[in-house]
Amino acid sequence: MVIREGRFGRAARADWGLDPEVIYLNHCTVGAVPLAVLQAQQDLRLEIERRPSQFLLRELARLPGVRSWEAEPRLRAAAAAVARFLGAQGDDLVFVDNATAGANAVLRSLHFQPGDEILVTDHGYGGVTLVAEFIAREAGAAIDTVQLPLRGATTADVVEAIAGAVTDRTRLVVVDHLTSEAARILPVAEIAERSHELGVAVLCDGAHVPGMLPLDIESLGVDWYCANLHKWAWAPRGTGILWARPDRQAGLHPPILSWGLDRGFTTEFDWTGTRDPSGWLAAPFAIKLLQDAGLDEVRAHNHGLAWGGAQFLADAWGTEVEGDENWYGSMVTVPLPEGFGGAAEDGARLRDALLYEDGIEVPVSARGGRLSVRISAQVYTEMADIECLAEAVLSRAGRCA
Repeated sequence: MVIREGRFGRAARADWGLDPEVIYLNHCTVGAVPLAVLQAQQDLRLEIERRPSQFLLRELARLPGVRSWEAEPRLRAAAAAVARFLGAQGDDLVFVDNATAGANAVLRSLHFQPGDEILVTDHGYGGVTLVAEFIAREAGAAIDTVQLPLRGATTADVVEAIAGAVTDRTRLVVVDHLTSEAARILPVAEIAERSHELGVAVLCDGAHVPGMLPLDIESLGVDWYCANLHKWAWAPRGTGILWARPDRQAGLHPPILSWGLDRGFTTEFDWTGTRDPSGWLAAPFAIKLLQDAGLDEVRAHNHGLAWGGAQFLADAWGTEVEGDENWYGSMVTVPLPEGFGGAAEDGARLRDALLYEDGIEVPVSARGGRLSVRISAQVYTEMADIECLAEAVLSRAGRCA
């Protein structure tokens, strides 16, 4: 890829299939896949189609009653490669479609009783929080939402806010490693340690972390960790992982049960029926591509541009980014100037106007009666893209005044 020559920004777009007419500041939402990874995935699909039954039934996974012709099933080999990148063991990691699917697997495998509580945060990802609400409702349990003191807060403040919300009825804490809307990195290891001291298990949603931040899952001390590889690890879309501590694997089932039922953690998840496994199998190629491109260099570029770009926007708009630089990775949320409204509907209108009228794709969120944009930087992003966003918003602010 051109990144290997130290070229970032628009020059790197030749390696991605993005529309050249759109400024894409939204890598964080559904990702974007390098063309080389798409080709690797397509090569795998063609390989499958040459001998579909042999590949899927004999080589892919350990299917009950079917002889495997591979010394190591393909999914297990891919899981081992991904696990090494994430600081884990291959036998503790399985593939899922996305982080939300992983959270579903954990929450639907736990057995809550009436009166039990699941503790979530007000910065939890909405899809995962809804799963927790559904599970609690079905079991007659309750959801307790803790308000995180992010503005001006220290790490200890965040940890103690969660610990202080734990009661003798709390059975599980669900916490994001990097919050989706506010784009804040949370002190997961410290949260897990305090939660365990209080006798409560921890499910961590690390949707944005692999590829963006250095990650050593085992050192975090959580019970379960779910994440996406298709956001910042350059893997094909629909490629997620679920890690479970060895003593938390028994009784953990995928959302779809099939022939692997009760045959062990990895067997259950590796075979949930006939499907396209090419994204999972291409994940090690994507990670190697990222590493060959210069992982530290990529991360430095992405973080520096996201943080520097956020400061530029805040200065241009007369607003302020909350917190210190070390609270953020490759995406930062910036408050918009006043005058755009503060409801979710106002944000949706502005988001669509920026795309369809200005050619800028960027998420707009509403919180506390104020709208914010969340910019994310990838190797194909450059400062000129962020400057265009600043100008587009100022132009609209003038029209709204």
